[in-house]
Amino acid sequence: MTIPYSNDHQSVVEDMLNIANQNGLILSPERVEINESGMDFLVAFAVDDAGTAWVLRKPRRHDVWERAENERKVLRHLRGKLPADVPEWRIFTPDLIAYPLLGGHPVATVDLAAGGYAWRMEPSSLPDVFFDSLAEALASLHSLDRDEAAKAGLRIQSAVEAREAFSSNIEEIKRSFAIPDKLQARWEAWLTTDSYWPGHATFNHDDLHPPHILVDGTQRVTGLIDWTEAEFGDPGKDFVIFYALFGADGLQRFLKRYETYGGRVWPRMQEHIAEQWAAYPALVAKFALMTGKEADMEMAKGMIAGWNGG
Repeated sequence: MTIPYSNDHQSVVEDMLNIANQNGLILSPERVEINESGMDFLVAFAVDDAGTAWVLRKPRRHDVWERAENERKVLRHLRGKLPADVPEWRIFTPDLIAYPLLGGHPVATVDLAAGGYAWRMEPSSLPDVFFDSLAEALASLHSLDRDEAAKAGLRIQSAVEAREAFSSNIEEIKRSFAIPDKLQARWEAWLTTDSYWPGHATFNHDDLHPPHILVDGTQRVTGLIDWTEAEFGDPGKDFVIFYALFGADGLQRFLKRYETYGGRVWPRMQEHIAEQWAAYPALVAKFALMTGKEADMEMAKGMIAGWNGG
């Protein structure tokens, strides 16, 4: 949800504009809109004297800064390597990140009131060009060279390490959350069955939900934003939200497109992604433990308790 800023935001917006000014970016205080949907950043959209639109991101917590440093390295490494645009940060301080707004618009935005997404076009009506261009972008991203990424200082996990990280995360959250027996048994079966798991790692966006996918008027993917979580790791992770939105049949068709564009698949990839979705509440619980916020803890508890076996 994007809204003109209110009195509740006035001091925060003034602070953001002042920091931008100190870094040589003069923005109009009369043309600022706030987006409150992000968990890690408060986001504002503003315009400079030349009419150029800018994105301003203010970290919500101290722990965000370390991941923002990772994102900066990621964006530098990705520039010019993908068939989709990525942000080019012009200001990078502990209190403010700023970059020119990319073209296009999110294929959907977060609807805080409804607790879901507000789509510009109904998902069932999205044309082939959306799925083709997204598959091409992911195949290109996932084909990036591991050694070059390591030299660029990006976070690297092998396939084995990624699997161990999933297991460690689940063990950690079990100490703080009550996990239904059926769900715990499913997680254990997934973690201990070798055939689910890939033998390779890929460079992943790691937070690929609709508000981070930009499209043009034809619904062709033109940009990908918010790379805070990006790293080399499990090659199924960038498909988990897609599976949640489009189901098993939609994922199967999409993986065929992905393979056509050079994406690497394995026999139980689709099943592995479905199991990752079943383990998604554990990721939310890990996030809640990191923030320590009661609202985040309650959200995680609700997701775990509400898991229905799908």
